[in-house]
Amino acid sequence: MMHSINCSTGNGNREKLKFGIVGAGSIAQAYVRAFEGCHEACLTAVADVRPEAAQAIAQPLQCRAYDSHLRMCSGEALDAVIVCTPPATHPEICVDLLRSHVHVLCEKPLSISSESARLMIDAAHQADRILTMASKFRYVADVAKARRVMLSGVIGEVILFENAFTSRVDMSSRWNADPKMSGGGVLIDNGTHSVDLMRYFLGPLIDVDVVEGKRSQGLAVEETVRIFVRSMSGIIGNIDLSWSISKESASYIDIYGSEGMISVGWKESKYRLYSNNQWVVFGKGYDKVQAFRNQIENFARSLCGLEPLLITEVDAAASVQVIESAYAALRRHRWTPIALNIAGHSQNQCMQPAGSAA
Repeated sequence: MMHSINCSTGNGNREKLKFGIVGAGSIAQAYVRAFEGCHEACLTAVADVRPEAAQAIAQPLQCRAYDSHLRMCSGEALDAVIVCTPPATHPEICVDLLRSHVHVLCEKPLSISSESARLMIDAAHQADRILTMASKFRYVADVAKARRVMLSGVIGEVILFENAFTSRVDMSSRWNADPKMSGGGVLIDNGTHSVDLMRYFLGPLIDVDVVEGKRSQGLAVEETVRIFVRSMSGIIGNIDLSWSISKESASYIDIYGSEGMISVGWKESKYRLYSNNQWVVFGKGYDKVQAFRNQIENFARSLCGLEPLLITEVDAAASVQVIESAYAALRRHRWTPIALNIAGHSQNQCMQPAGSAA
């Protein structure tokens, strides 16, 4: 078991944990905005193989810029590092960081294969450090509230889970559409969020099927897919993912039960009972920066032993396994079982008690 960081100053207050970031692209920019107002952590260093990119983030924050993650670790006394580089680079960078005795929050997907993810998890165990995956939607306040509404039983027995992440984006020159860097297309990119959300609400997933749509952008990877997933408890899920169409729906999660439904939206979240058409509003929608901030705070507080991680290494491992099974289903054109996850536990051990992301 990893020992907690001593975060006390000795006078009852807590020092902010010192974080570094590897990768100075658009995701890193979102984290920079999220660090503003963080109570538990502060950003003290940025590393990128493009020194000018690292400097562009570091200079306004008056923190140090480095041209490699190894030089950043040797030059700074860091408690943790957030990895914001393309997925194919995650194993090498994360293993290096863990061996440098820092805790790691790695952007999704954790890795592009179960084999490399296993190496990352083994490195964390050997270094006695925490490795976990960033998945921002678990930290959206409305998502956490929707899960509590569902678990309260107010909508009865859950029957169907629907999720859609669709938006028209030109992917022709982005690394996300380069399989050597990303591991695939929209299925691994946005789909990692989707399967993690489904596991968060419904628990272990047992099998999956995937159908691919047309490739209107001429990409080497899938750009539109529909995923069908079944949970261990028998609930089915439909997931729509696309870089080429926008469904322009007000919600991105809809959960249908025997007595009512829950709708988690971009601007408003609500539920209603079938016996009463009156919607009950419980959330104000999606706040990206606040979701990132909640994620940082949960990670930092977990390192201090103050609360459990909302996304554990077991959850991260399971997401890799589900996506890997989804690609197998896409190739085979049939339902494919989801194997034991790569952290060495069966799927029914994957779910952790839910904390509040609000």
